[in-house]
Amino acid sequence: MDWSPDKETETMLWHMAIQNAIEYSGKAVPGSVIGRIMSIRQDLRKHGKILSPLIAQKVAQANTLAVEEGLEHLRQILEEQAPELLIEREKQARRVGLPELVNAEKGKVVLRFAPNPNGPLSFGHARGLVINGEYAKNYNGELILRFDDTDTTVKPPLIEAYDNIQDEAEWILGYKPHRIVIASDRIGIYYEHVELMLDGEFGYVCTCSAEQFREYRINKSNCPCRTNNKLKNQSLWTKMLDGGFRPGEAVVRVKTDMSLKNPALRDWPALRIQDTVKNPHPRPEVGSKYRVWPLLDFQSAVEDHLQGVTHIIRGKDLMDSTRKQTLLYAHFGWQYPETMYWGRVKVHEWGGFSTSQMRKEIESGRYTGWSDPRLPTIAGLSGRGIQADALRNFWLELGITQKDIAVPLASLYSHNIKTIDDDAPRIAFVRNPVAISLVGIEMDEINIPTHPNNLTLGHRTINLAESLVYVEESDLATNKLRLKEFGDFDLDGHQAKFIASERTDNRKIVHWVSEESSTEASILMVINDELTYTAGRLELHNLMPNTPVQLERIGYGIITEDNQVKFTHN
Repeated sequence: MDWSPDKETETMLWHMAIQNAIEYSGKAVPGSVIGRIMSIRQDLRKHGKILSPLIAQKVAQANTLAVEEGLEHLRQILEEQAPELLIEREKQARRVGLPELVNAEKGKVVLRFAPNPNGPLSFGHARGLVINGEYAKNYNGELILRFDDTDTTVKPPLIEAYDNIQDEAEWILGYKPHRIVIASDRIGIYYEHVELMLDGEFGYVCTCSAEQFREYRINKSNCPCRTNNKLKNQSLWTKMLDGGFRPGEAVVRVKTDMSLKNPALRDWPALRIQDTVKNPHPRPEVGSKYRVWPLLDFQSAVEDHLQGVTHIIRGKDLMDSTRKQTLLYAHFGWQYPETMYWGRVKVHEWGGFSTSQMRKEIESGRYTGWSDPRLPTIAGLSGRGIQADALRNFWLELGITQKDIAVPLASLYSHNIKTIDDDAPRIAFVRNPVAISLVGIEMDEINIPTHPNNLTLGHRTINLAESLVYVEESDLATNKLRLKEFGDFDLDGHQAKFIASERTDNRKIVHWVSEESSTEASILMVINDELTYTAGRLELHNLMPNTPVQLERIGYGIITEDNQVKFTHN
């Protein structure tokens, strides 16, 4: 049975929303409220997916009440119903910015962001870009964008992803990465390091089957191939390169110690054979040129050294990669970079999305493409109005912690609101519009502010020559309305009699458009993971495509090139 909050919990959510609205002068943000609630009521954390939209709704109501009735009215509610929340809440001291890097010298820090280009960037990728990019900026260092594209079978690269990722990286960072490295351009360099391994006798060619080697690894016993001399290893290596082995018949291994406590570190594989005739590399200059390809731990380790990487910041799930690579560095006599880790971040509403999974869903027709607004891709997020500053601030606020975190989308949305709200023009979109005639008005037009708190944005002129306006059908359930920024009206059927410009009572405030100053349009929203187009009338404007706007009483969105609207969030 689906869980739903009891009356006491719902009341608490409402009071916390009001408290936040008071604290932030009528601009409460869902993410802040959710954080407080989850810290107070840990039992609610498992219901985050259900609570997030409910809290966002109550925050919107509290902010509306603050605008319509004032902050004093909100304080009065808490005085009567939850006076303890009016006590000044002690602000918790928080670290501003990222922690200092260990052994870092300004001007000499080199970091890297290394995606697999099997698709464009996702929301999760943004973390690596933002954190590494911020450190590079703070230390006057370099950020390398490296394409780890040496897997043509399990996660084959997507040719358009190379350009997409570069564009998206610049959009997220606010600057271009200092260097671009493509691993598939450098296969010969990795081969040179194989030669050094074989010559130094800390690498060998293994012809055991995967099942055989698994037994050796489990039993902590040496593979017979481990005793190959240099000449035999070189002969087997040449045979790998010349096509004498099929995929799976030979691999190059890094010689470590088969008695190591961690099985993953025991003589780990460095290079393998891939069938690039059947599965050629998508870059035409690479294609089927190579049969032997480095595995990620080997390729990345060599490349980090060659590029002078000083600090590696990545997920804690890659700790074994660090351990493997440290052993390889010891063989070569190199110094391993300083390393930091972060834990997993799960967004309640998205669950688990991988690039490979999204690619399959797109190819099957489930999603329209990488820019589908239902997907947690950078293309999908930016395409519906999430700003780069919001992404950066979201990840910088989480910082670097090895603790696994679950967060609601409202946390990202709250950062986006902070980014756009002060400059987002207000505009009306009326869904399911119903026409009503105005009676008793004596003006042909009115001027209303483009933004209630930013007068530099000027005003909007609404033409009223025909005395015909549109409101949402659901707003006609009462016989008294206040047309926002206009006046109070009494309804009689589809006629609205003008009462006064100032407020005369607490009648419902509704948004509206006039016949002359609006046009037919639609708004694209995601509802229950489905794309939904709602027809209506959009206020005429001269805004450029992709301009973030606040849709009166609906939420935030962006204007599209065909003068429609994409919904961003509440």
